[in-house]
Amino acid sequence: MSGTTDSRSLEQTRPSQKQDVVYVGYRRRGRAVVEKQPGEEQVTPQSSLELANHSPLGFNWGYCGSGPAQLALALLLDYTGDEDVALAHYTTFTSTVVSQLDCSHPEGCWRLTGTDIENALRELSGDAVAQSH
Repeated sequence: MSGTTDSRSLEQTRPSQKQDVVYVGYRRRGRAVVEKQPGEEQVTPQSSLELANHSPLGFNWGYCGSGPAQLALALLLDYTGDEDVALAHYTTFTSTVVSQLDCSHPEGCWRLTGTDIENALRELSGDAVAQSH
């Protein structure tokens, strides 16, 4: 063995960071909370409000409305890092994904993976959308 490492082979054997991203939503004291894991980084509406102001009071899910629309926009903006992609797809993402999120199972939260978002965007646009870092 020469002691050198081919960086491309490492890239191919490392799990995709997209697979590592999980958004988790739950309610704390009646307030909707969304975290990005790993790291439990809280997702807030601030960045998405600069693009479209649907719900300055926060996120919601499980139906089609202003809170779910703000969540859809925030999730797509956070995941893709692309304002154009987020704006182009968030209304449909609201009705096809966010309106279906549910906290009724035993854990009391919903989970949405990066792969789930990729698959939804692929269906909505017909193209794969790369995650930002």
